[in-house]
Amino acid sequence: MLRNVAAVLLDGVHPFELGVVCEVFGIDRSDEGLPVYDFAVVSAEGPALSTHVGGLTVSTPYGLERLEEADLIAVPAGSDYVTREYPPALLDALVRAVERGTRVLSVCSGVFVLGAAGLLDGRRCSVHWRQAEELALRNPRALIEPDVLYVDEDPVITSAGTAAGIDACLHLVRKEQGPEVAKKIARRMVVPPHRDGGQAQYIERPLPAAPCDTVGEVLVWMEGHLDREVTVEQLAARAHMAPRTFARRFQQETGTTPYRWLLRQRVLLAQELLEGTDETMDAIASRTGFGTAAALRHQFVRALGTTPNAYRRAFRGPEAA
Repeated sequence: MLRNVAAVLLDGVHPFELGVVCEVFGIDRSDEGLPVYDFAVVSAEGPALSTHVGGLTVSTPYGLERLEEADLIAVPAGSDYVTREYPPALLDALVRAVERGTRVLSVCSGVFVLGAAGLLDGRRCSVHWRQAEELALRNPRALIEPDVLYVDEDPVITSAGTAAGIDACLHLVRKEQGPEVAKKIARRMVVPPHRDGGQAQYIERPLPAAPCDTVGEVLVWMEGHLDREVTVEQLAARAHMAPRTFARRFQQETGTTPYRWLLRQRVLLAQELLEGTDETMDAIASRTGFGTAAALRHQFVRALGTTPNAYRRAFRGPEAA
């Protein structure tokens, strides 16, 4: 059972990510019949810690020995967690915790602490999409899933940036204490107990920056005519190449096929229209080349893990759906 929770901090901790853990596990909600956790904030680097907010410090009487009794150890994000060195005593404590069955949960860049302890080796994990490449470089044996909000590889739970920590914490509550408890906590926090989709919908994916010497003009034309149905043969003719040669050059210069490139640009345009216009799904489907709202929905869900309506609500509010 989940009863004893410790949030372990390093110098430079981010207050919001710490606050996420405190909000879910550190507040007494017994007046609503909700479980009360034995919660403590633990320092891995002395009694007083700085934060990335000017002038704000965190002090606590608890040291690493408090981790020995925890059922869950949460590691919030912090400044320079990607590149800094970690206290060996903290890494050893995390390894011992996992070996005895204690869960560890990271919020955003806290995952780099788990990686330094070797807890990501052979495990699926999540991280903020901007840090996925660096996490892979530092943890080549980790199985990184950069599109999801969190990954539960019990006893190691990892979450992506900032608010995804809320999703991971509520997931664990739902898993241990049931959906009603998770719903009540979420209602008190004024957040959804479960969010649609993953962080794929928030990732910036601009056009490839690599030079496209032979297909560049065709890319510009394709981007300006996303509503048209085109074949590789037609695109090759515009580039004055044989279809097989064009397909090979396209792959070499963009890293993908013409079909996948076109599909991604259509989804990007759909995202822009959902965020910035009140156009109907049929109109957006027509402008983006998907043809029908059903086809738009199918490809949107495949690419981003959420529906066009849910995406519009997330970025413009419920009244926009």
